[in-house]
Amino acid sequence: MIESLTAVWPEMLALSDVAPAAAAAPVAPLWSVASLISLATLASLEIVLGIDNVIFIAILSGRLPKDQQPKARKLGIAMAVISRLALLLAISWVMGLTRPLIELGSTGISGKQLILLLGGLFLIGKATYEIHDKLEGEEGHHGPGGSKAGVSLAGVVAQIMLIDIVFSLDSVITAVGMTPHVPIMMVAVVLAAGVMLIFAGPISDFVQKHPTMKMLALAFLILIGVMLVGEAFGQHIDKGYIYFAMAFSVLVELLNLRLRRKSTTPVVLHHSSMPGES
Repeated sequence: MIESLTAVWPEMLALSDVAPAAAAAPVAPLWSVASLISLATLASLEIVLGIDNVIFIAILSGRLPKDQQPKARKLGIAMAVISRLALLLAISWVMGLTRPLIELGSTGISGKQLILLLGGLFLIGKATYEIHDKLEGEEGHHGPGGSKAGVSLAGVVAQIMLIDIVFSLDSVITAVGMTPHVPIMMVAVVLAAGVMLIFAGPISDFVQKHPTMKMLALAFLILIGVMLVGEAFGQHIDKGYIYFAMAFSVLVELLNLRLRRKSTTPVVLHHSSMPGES
């Protein structure tokens, strides 16, 4: 299969409007040092891009009973891998999504933009609902294990599947710009999924254990949703800024958690005094 994928890759590039120069440029051998470096770089990038997925899966799986949460996480990550691999195998169709699908005057709207817009609005709406439910929701409407009453495994998995498509599309288009080898992209996706599978459980448990961290995770989902909506309207936002803001916020909250464990009394901030003041 690898040989056949490698053989048809130039034709796939020719069918798309993306990176025509890459198709004409000399391509490094599949297992050369340059390709292995591309694999390591792409796998690392896929892991970073998978943070969004892990946060969303952690939030949704937390609404289920304890015994169903690991199953929901595994199904969510498995579907993320399957959707990414399927999109890689249909790479020419994915690249076609960047062409205008709807013409509004002189402005064209592509299939990718529509998917990003719907996915972003879904994330914003879902996170806003969850925040409202945590702050204003009625007490006592929970099932066994702290789960939300009326929430089923099938419903949670369906929502995870929906947002997996959005994240997978973004991930695959990013991967295409980094290497011309479909097999390398597929290996990078599988490696990233393995890392996600290892850390999804601890991250989910940590988020569920600390309410303030869960609220922060929901705020991240709104931030990611706004970013997707902006991308849909052609306003590119460097993901580095987004991930830096998320990492900085988590660091501050970790310091707050440690401070709360050390002291049960409210923290009093002392005012600085100028020399000569009593």
